[in-house]
Amino acid sequence: MKQTNFNLSLSAVCLSLLSATASWAATDAPIILDATGVANLRIQTVEVEERDFETTVFAIGRIEEIPSKHSVLSSRVAGRVVGLHAFEGDAVAAGDVVATIETRLIGNPPPQVELKAPQGGLVVQSHLRLGQPVQPDVELMDISDRSSMWAVAKIPENEAARVQVGSYAHIKVPALGQSLFEATLVRFGVNADRGAGAVEGIFLLDNKDGRLRPGMRVEFAVVLDSRADVLSVPRAAIQGDPANRVVFVKDLDLPNAFLRVPIVIGERNDRFDEVLSGLFPGDEVVTQGSYSLGFAGGGQSISLKEALDAAHGHEHNEDGSELTDADKANQAEPEEVHDHEGAHSLSLALMIYAGVLTLILLVASQRLWSQRRG
Repeated sequence: MKQTNFNLSLSAVCLSLLSATASWAATDAPIILDATGVANLRIQTVEVEERDFETTVFAIGRIEEIPSKHSVLSSRVAGRVVGLHAFEGDAVAAGDVVATIETRLIGNPPPQVELKAPQGGLVVQSHLRLGQPVQPDVELMDISDRSSMWAVAKIPENEAARVQVGSYAHIKVPALGQSLFEATLVRFGVNADRGAGAVEGIFLLDNKDGRLRPGMRVEFAVVLDSRADVLSVPRAAIQGDPANRVVFVKDLDLPNAFLRVPIVIGERNDRFDEVLSGLFPGDEVVTQGSYSLGFAGGGQSISLKEALDAAHGHEHNEDGSELTDADKANQAEPEEVHDHEGAHSLSLALMIYAGVLTLILLVASQRLWSQRRG
């Protein structure tokens, strides 16, 4: 009976070791690429470090003109337009002559009046045409100084109490790509948005390059507080589902090799994730290209071509280069099929056979030892 129990225990231990070995081979083996693969995946890494970590609240909003910087041009006398010197889209300075009006007063020729820009800025709207009659009560031209603009955020009511005048925000305008702006809260709106459950926060933005335009959609990361010396990584480095967050760490010894490392994250903001465990200062993690490495990792026999195909949405050559028309024509001809899954299954089967053989040898040796003692 003792002999049977011993054999069963030995079998269980061997099977556990075999399972652990197979699991390690499937998940912890480094992903090794060549220089071409690294270039085609456009892999970039950053060093893990402790930094000031900001707690932020996300909000959306829009760009608006500053009301005090918008002016309207009109004429004090009736007449008709005999000269136009500025048009929509033109930049003007305060005092520039933008139009000439011939009055209805008696004279030969009739007296003329020059209309001057009340402020410097951009002509955003013009209602003037040559020969057009004008009246004193008609708006003729709109001029706006857009050297600075308002970014109006819809701040959730449950977070509004933590935001004060003077708070700042990181601002992204999708229409301008990846450009980031820094802005300061100068005032709150006079009314709350009951439908959205939000309070308007008005941030002042510099716009000397003129890229911001009224109506543009804006994404805000309003800073609530900040902590010093927090270990964190860029959000682009984080892969996996919420229950299994991972990053890809550059191997210290092998060139072009990366390890899939599970981590535990804490707070998140618009740019960084706090790392509670799994990484150390000085580790190099993959940011750009980490999504593609996710396809090449995970213990699956996935080629560089398959990783790039999945990441970019179109086919590539086996070395990761772009597929040309000539390559597509060659692929139309019959070619050898690469059974990646079959190769992976064969490797796993060999591991299982090796484990079973080891188990048989151990049991046989134990029995032989017992017989000699008897």
